[in-house]
Amino acid sequence: MTGARPPVTTTPWRLTPGPVVCVGETMAALAPDPPSRLLTAPQLRLSVAGAESNVAMYLADHGIPVAWLSALGDDPLGHRVRATVAAPGVDVSYVRTDPHRPTGVLVKDPGPDGTRVHYYRRGSAASALDPGLLDGPPVRTAALLHLTGITPALSASCHGLVTRALTTEPGNRPYAVSFDVNHRAALWPDGTAPAVLRELADRADIVFVGLDEAQALWGGHLTEEAVRAQLPHPRILVVKDGARAATAFTDEGTVVVPTPRVTVVEAVGAGDAFAAGFLTGLLRGTGTTGALRLGHITAASALQVTGDHGPLPDQGETEALLALPAREWAERALVTPWA
Repeated sequence: MTGARPPVTTTPWRLTPGPVVCVGETMAALAPDPPSRLLTAPQLRLSVAGAESNVAMYLADHGIPVAWLSALGDDPLGHRVRATVAAPGVDVSYVRTDPHRPTGVLVKDPGPDGTRVHYYRRGSAASALDPGLLDGPPVRTAALLHLTGITPALSASCHGLVTRALTTEPGNRPYAVSFDVNHRAALWPDGTAPAVLRELADRADIVFVGLDEAQALWGGHLTEEAVRAQLPHPRILVVKDGARAATAFTDEGTVVVPTPRVTVVEAVGAGDAFAAGFLTGLLRGTGTTGALRLGHITAASALQVTGDHGPLPDQGETEALLALPAREWAERALVTPWA
């Protein structure tokens, strides 16, 4: 993916409203219930886990037309994944059922130093996704294609899919591309993640990355501005700094929105929720500040529940939060009585 980049235009870029397609693997997930070490857990809870489908489900919650594109095994776990993702209103009609490959599985092992995740996804149905997926519906009619850095680590064909989606220069693609770096160290044992993820991310229109994630990949000294120097080409770069703030770099300038205080039950899925909220704001034309706020509001819904997907506030509550003066927003504690 080499070649000259197009010159930056003086006209502010806007995301065209329209349907979204999220592409990536979703697995069956097993976790000790109640949380404990896997070795001694009396029972496991079955759920589903997938970054891209998390984004799709939250987009559907926000009323955005969205399809999830993937492959599942022709097995009970695959049928469960399909039904779970479809429940909020996500279009799963293009998800392929593979009679020869299984649905992927992950198992969580909570411990005092954090949760280890064991993946059983090698040879899964989704690992056989390939660039041809981009040639037909629903991708060709999408306004936005959402990808993550998980997919290129799954197989050579998955890497090829993401590479092809990002090879065409921005402005010449039939859709915009958003890319969440989503670095999963366990999927990159060969040490190629920093270079590959930087190259892919720098080709996208919209990029999401955590500051700690960027520091782990590209240097512990990095500030938000230094991350932008690492990724100069995306039209919008969002750098999330956990409980402190989220910063968006655009061709109109830099916008920082503090993270409201939230009681965290479980952090899993919060980054996906933030991405869905931010993209919803862009699609609705709320402006960068409104999109960042909607990202925070959506992330709070994930942070305050066990699991990846929590309920959103009603529309009136959301509109009230978006309308708060800057000082009141900065001092706000997001409590979800709707959860």
